[in-house]
Amino acid sequence: MAEPAKKDFLKEEIRHIDIASFDATPIIDAYEGMSFTARDLARAAKLYDRMLQDKDCAIFLALAGSTSAGGCMQLYVDLVKNNMIDAVISTGASIVDMDFFEALGFHHYRGTPNVDDGVLRKNYIDRIYDTYIDEEQLQECDHAVEKIADSLEPRPYSSREFIAEMGKWLVKNSKKKNSLVQVAHENGVPIFCPAFSDCSAGFGLVLHQQKNPARHVSIDSVKDFSELTKIKMASPTSGLLMIGGGVPKNFVQDTVVCAEVLGKDVPMHKYAVQITVADARDGACSSSTLKEASSWGKVDAGQEQMVYAEATSVLPLLASYAYHKGSWKGRKRRQFARMFAKE
Repeated sequence: MAEPAKKDFLKEEIRHIDIASFDATPIIDAYEGMSFTARDLARAAKLYDRMLQDKDCAIFLALAGSTSAGGCMQLYVDLVKNNMIDAVISTGASIVDMDFFEALGFHHYRGTPNVDDGVLRKNYIDRIYDTYIDEEQLQECDHAVEKIADSLEPRPYSSREFIAEMGKWLVKNSKKKNSLVQVAHENGVPIFCPAFSDCSAGFGLVLHQQKNPARHVSIDSVKDFSELTKIKMASPTSGLLMIGGGVPKNFVQDTVVCAEVLGKDVPMHKYAVQITVADARDGACSSSTLKEASSWGKVDAGQEQMVYAEATSVLPLLASYAYHKGSWKGRKRRQFARMFAKE
């Protein structure tokens, strides 16, 4: 029997969930009267709505993992479009390998973990658990990043600056207009990737630097930290919506400590929600539990909620609840990206 061909694997596109298409308010309200993860999720959803109601609160989305590839890509776009998020801190994969990748007209596909990965490799298909991505198309993503870098003045850039340039480039060149990178650029919402080279962008920048060894674009992660801390210092109150953990979570939490090191008296993040499957028993929980973060002066322990669940199963309910409650309608659009326009 012949092995399946590439086209046999890449058949069914991932469908991204639309939080406006259903109202999760009755479910979340019902969950509030239950126990375990249901009650935790209800409290988290109501805490996020409280952030949206707080006129002084800047809301940071910290994003790790593969939820964008798994069907939550449109959800994040809708949070930005509807002024429910003021800044994004993410892994590079979510922004480049998933969102920017689809903006180029490519797709993620439904697959299975029960597959011969050797056969996938022969067909140049990469697997994200039960989701497939075409490696040849991903390399086109690498070259698109290279092309953007080639067009820029050779100097160090924060990841926020470079991703903003990606957004500008997409305005004229995207095949899919509703990408997070482009929508964030158009709405003045900065995106930070503190480990930016750990994704398709890294390959593109290596290609760019190899061609231009003397004068080239580079990414300054310290500048990222400085810029994000400036946003925190400009925000009387702040709240965190964290999907997964790791570098994005710790990076945004550390802005409080960084401001303190700079001699500025800023409050801890007042609100915090984290959705994760990480375990605290190894001493980390992918960068500490929220109560533990309070000991470091990062998160106020009064209004925080951990939700131990796989994010694609609960995040759409939380986001739909907040969307249909409508507290975002009265929020001032902060456009933090504009802070750095003249620098």
